[in-house]
Amino acid sequence: MRSQSPLGLWDILTLGVLALTACLAGYFALIFVNPNSSLNFLPPGGRLAPTSTPTPAPATLPPTWTASPTLEATPTNTLIPTWTPIPTNTPFSLVPPTRTPKPTSTPKAPFTAISVQQVDSTIIHPDVACNWAGIGGTVVDANNSPVIGTVVVLRGSLNGSTVDLTTVTGVNKEYGPSGFEFVIGSEPVASNKTLYVQLVDLSGLPLSDKVEIVTSADCTKNLVLVKFKKTR
Repeated sequence: MRSQSPLGLWDILTLGVLALTACLAGYFALIFVNPNSSLNFLPPGGRLAPTSTPTPAPATLPPTWTASPTLEATPTNTLIPTWTPIPTNTPFSLVPPTRTPKPTSTPKAPFTAISVQQVDSTIIHPDVACNWAGIGGTVVDANNSPVIGTVVVLRGSLNGSTVDLTTVTGVNKEYGPSGFEFVIGSEPVASNKTLYVQLVDLSGLPLSDKVEIVTSADCTKNLVLVKFKKTR
């Protein structure tokens, strides 16, 4: 009798392939008989065998952003821009400016009224009593000597009537050598600086300032005495 020889490598591989083929044949036979078996990786209708899938976590929105409180800026007053004037061209001249002559002072009148009084006319006209009103006086030089022939004017208004009278010194001697007089009414009459007396030369230029006269309705003050004196 021949003795059996041990299995070689190729014999073992052949047996393994036969066993694998038998397993595959059995698996396909099982799938053929029960295609809905859980061992079928490709069930009818393309439905895959159920597998456990992870449950997605619910989506959550990020927390709402809340603006942090900020300090309110205190409004500041805006300065109004100032207007800057446009520079103008300053005229320039090589000719030096001429000097403006100083105004000459008006020469002071040579005569000044040194006294003005309201008196009773009876000291000059004793017989007229209260039936008279007038203005009289004298003119003297710096040495108190009478100045005769100087023109005296009385101008203005009295009781709404215009007064414009002229005389010369020396005509009314009852006042003195240089006496003059103006009759302004047949009875005392009141007025407040509506009349003035003034000395003038033969050309009408003033020799004294205007002396404003105040008259009275009082019989004891119906004569106004004015005394002029030369002061230069």
